[in-house]
Amino acid sequence: MLTSLSIKNYALIEDITMDLQSGFTIITGETGAGKSIMLGALGLLLGDRADFSSIRNTEKKCVIEGHFSIKDYALQQFFEKEDLDYEQTSIIRREILPSGKSRAFINDTPVKITSLQKLGTSLIDIHSQHETLSLGNSDYQFNVIDTIAKNEGSILQYKAELREYRKFQKRFEELKEEQAQASKEYDYNLFLLNELQEARLKSGMLEDLEERYESLNNVEELTENLSAALSSIQQEEIGSLETLKSARSHISRIAKFSGIYDNFHERLQSAIIELDDLEAEMTDALEAVEANPEELEKVNQQLQVIYNLQKKHNAESVEELLQIAEDLQEKVSVTENAEAALEEAEKAIKKQFIVISATAEKLHKNRLKIIPAFIEQTEIILKDLGMPNARLYIELSSTKEFLSNGSDKLEWFLAANKGGSFKEIKKAASGGELSRIMLAVKSILAAQSKLPTIIFDEIDTGVSGDIAHKMGEILARMGANMQVIAITHLPQIAGKGSSHFKIFKEDSEVATQTKIIKLEQDQRIDELAMMLGGTSGSDSARAHAKALLN
Repeated sequence: MLTSLSIKNYALIEDITMDLQSGFTIITGETGAGKSIMLGALGLLLGDRADFSSIRNTEKKCVIEGHFSIKDYALQQFFEKEDLDYEQTSIIRREILPSGKSRAFINDTPVKITSLQKLGTSLIDIHSQHETLSLGNSDYQFNVIDTIAKNEGSILQYKAELREYRKFQKRFEELKEEQAQASKEYDYNLFLLNELQEARLKSGMLEDLEERYESLNNVEELTENLSAALSSIQQEEIGSLETLKSARSHISRIAKFSGIYDNFHERLQSAIIELDDLEAEMTDALEAVEANPEELEKVNQQLQVIYNLQKKHNAESVEELLQIAEDLQEKVSVTENAEAALEEAEKAIKKQFIVISATAEKLHKNRLKIIPAFIEQTEIILKDLGMPNARLYIELSSTKEFLSNGSDKLEWFLAANKGGSFKEIKKAASGGELSRIMLAVKSILAAQSKLPTIIFDEIDTGVSGDIAHKMGEILARMGANMQVIAITHLPQIAGKGSSHFKIFKEDSEVATQTKIIKLEQDQRIDELAMMLGGTSGSDSARAHAKALLN
């Protein structure tokens, strides 16, 4: 539950703190006093989008901080998953800096806004005036029924199965499209593939062929220059090898006189060995050079085949041609193996259809099972709220479609008066009746959800008199099991609270501020008297106020 709420530098609020208790808490104040501001601040604390224009003094940061007692609500797993310190009294803080940047903290650890939103759904349900209209919304109707039916886990499972089912369907359609396209291009692709395969392409072969072609095409020049080079090395009198050997002989005679000369001798010896090896290899190369017109023609033809393929496919290398061949092979295979692939995809769809159908049926049965009891409970509460003849009818029907939360269609109908016919609830109920129905629904949900705190923003819209008394009693009963906070204009409801806060505006010389105070007994009497008769000094109004409190 929310034990403390602090708001600083937000809208008309400079600095206020509310210390809250369990049970049923009332918040009153004149229209425009700032009740919506407080709810806006609380919304920020729970992850709503920050608006820089909400800062009162743009030179200071806005800080909203809430203390929550969470020891009884099994939230340790959330804190472990989010890698946060778990505290039985946890602190959530939201800051909007003068720069416009927003920051969020849980127990002083910086968190993303999504973390606030996840935690917020387990801490507080804020019922706004506009939410009453959602009674006619199918999503809201499903949410109510599924909460009572405890379908949350099954819905998560269903949604995961639905994603898989749609993924299989999408793959099947893609395969069909690929097959249709591939069939059109099959013959041409097969021709291109065969042409590439006949070339027997290998990585690096172009460079090898070009090198071989150059050798075969320049036999005379190779022979002439290799012979001349060998002659320069081998000549007995002036050849490089003989010259080096002569130098070695001279140096060997003086090598013993110094390490320098000995080093010269070793280096000359190494040069002679290297030149010997070079001579042998050049000799082998010269012997390998031979005119071979037939092989030259064969290599030239192979090169022309590759050059033509490169031009045809706009490729710069054999490696690119190999990749093109691989792509063509895949396209050809799609056509050749299309029937088998389509059959496998269809099997996957059918298998997933059975899985998701079972989950959808489970959801349907769970919903169907709780609807009669829910209708009975709602009608009992509505009877207490001055709608003794109201009858609720919920139509749940299965479809052959897989929708976002199952295969069901759901619609709520209401007959508000005796002998009246059932109509869609949003058309059959007035504003005051919708408020009463919403309170009935919320009171049933509150018992199911075990939510720590629920805040009602003028749930009493459109009601008055004895009905307001009844609403106050229901809210008070809800407050026996959870923290209930109600913003109200009705003294009949305000008198039922176990604690009471008043929001008001106060003008200073420089600005208007929204403030909040907790009312003591006498102050509550004055406030209720004001709400009853417009003046706290009226004896009859004060007497009525005391009666409401008692």
